[in-house]
Amino acid sequence: MNLKQTIKKYIFKKNSQPIIVGTLNESTRINWLEEALKKIPAGFKILDAGAGEQQFKEFCKHLQYVSQDFAQYKPENLNSGLQMVKWDYGHLDIISDIASIPREDESFDAVMCTEVFEHIVNPREAIKEFSRLLKSDGYLIITAPFCSLTHFAPYHFYSGFNRFFYEEELEKNGFKTIEIIPNGNYFEYLAQEVNRLPHMAKKYSNKKFNKTQTNGIIKLKALLQNLSDTDSNSSELLCFGYHVIARKK
Repeated sequence: MNLKQTIKKYIFKKNSQPIIVGTLNESTRINWLEEALKKIPAGFKILDAGAGEQQFKEFCKHLQYVSQDFAQYKPENLNSGLQMVKWDYGHLDIISDIASIPREDESFDAVMCTEVFEHIVNPREAIKEFSRLLKSDGYLIITAPFCSLTHFAPYHFYSGFNRFFYEEELEKNGFKTIEIIPNGNYFEYLAQEVNRLPHMAKKYSNKKFNKTQTNGIIKLKALLQNLSDTDSNSSELLCFGYHVIARKK
């Protein structure tokens, strides 16, 4: 299918597929996390490490939920990068450094840590701490970006992590990897950034797209949709991030 045919398929054909390429990063991650948490037996004690606003507490109703965070992020403190409009930690059970959590060894049956690793200076130390806190055969659930823009500044220290980071560090710290799966692919990631273009052009170049430029973006997104639909493993080069499940040996 050439570009002209692609545009016709995704834009002009009546009842054609919508162009959703690059828009499913968060929803895919949340759906995966909900299913992963269902696999943890009812009554198990889970630590939400770097819990933030505790948005996934609702998926842990069958578990004994304990939240932890360093509780220092305030979006109004720095006007740099992508920031939240407002932020509310709510009630946290533990306020501490993620690499030094004041609980005894083997205190938890499971630990989840979602979209946190890029915001801590020493993620290796966090994995070591999770190993200390988990009981034998305990569950570890991690998500983090493979590539990300500056966000939650000044607490943004890494753009992301490849699957090889998890394979190396989990093994070192006594974990058996059960699942490492990519979220999205090369074309999905490019489309995510194309979707940001009008906002970025206005903010950083003080430019507003005209009709021709907007149509150009639509055509590019149609092409990326087609390429993503026919993708075969481009995630090995680039993706939104990785979803990881491991068990402590």
